[in-house]
Amino acid sequence: MDENLDLNHLKNVLETALLTSTEPLTLVDLKKLFDEDLANETLRKVLEDIRAAWEGKGVELVSVASGWRFRARPESQKFLDRLNPQKPPRYSRAVLETLAIIAYRQPVTRGDIENIRGVTVSTNILRSLEARGWIDVVGHREVPGRPELFATTKSFLDDLNLRSLEELPPLDDLGTLVESAPLQSDEDSAEVPISEGADDSDLSATPLHCAEANGEELHAEDTGGIELNAGDLPPASAAEGHVGRIATRLH
Repeated sequence: MDENLDLNHLKNVLETALLTSTEPLTLVDLKKLFDEDLANETLRKVLEDIRAAWEGKGVELVSVASGWRFRARPESQKFLDRLNPQKPPRYSRAVLETLAIIAYRQPVTRGDIENIRGVTVSTNILRSLEARGWIDVVGHREVPGRPELFATTKSFLDDLNLRSLEELPPLDDLGTLVESAPLQSDEDSAEVPISEGADDSDLSATPLHCAEANGEELHAEDTGGIELNAGDLPPASAAEGHVGRIATRLH
């Protein structure tokens, strides 16, 4: 490291930028803060020093797929939730299983997902995951029909505080991590869990927030003749428990 560099100045500038940024910052972004041409090794060393300085505090500096950012430690989140209470997201069995297949088998086509799950995948399931920013179309398979290939995004890794796909947790834990991922906007409302044994062609699996975002109203005829009431929905843990069910089919 260049001995002429003012390390305290570097730390102060980096810390200020990271604390005030709403998005993770890459090393390229952080270099723009300085007139000097800083080496990546120098920046990483200073960032590690900042991370160490925040040890034991309620906020920590973490490295995720999209860069570096400050976040509240998980054990502190319960106190922050009192300032801005939000209904935690809940996802159906179909959504969690589809996400798990894409995460662990990517890139995959809709047909691949259907072969593993054994049911038809609703377009609304994929649309919901795309709207959440967790999956995207990354290409087409060169077979008749050229089906779209789906893969997870950096935002998916960021929300799980991961740097790469190699850090993905055991499959059985994915549901729990997804349930605890932070909401990005008011439109990220609860996914409607569906009953055991239903397939994805059933409109009762339609994400409520997708319909609301499109200015649609959900009626009994849109949900298989069943009125959907928040009080009737099973807990999120019921959906989580089904993610592990497809583990043996992925290996």
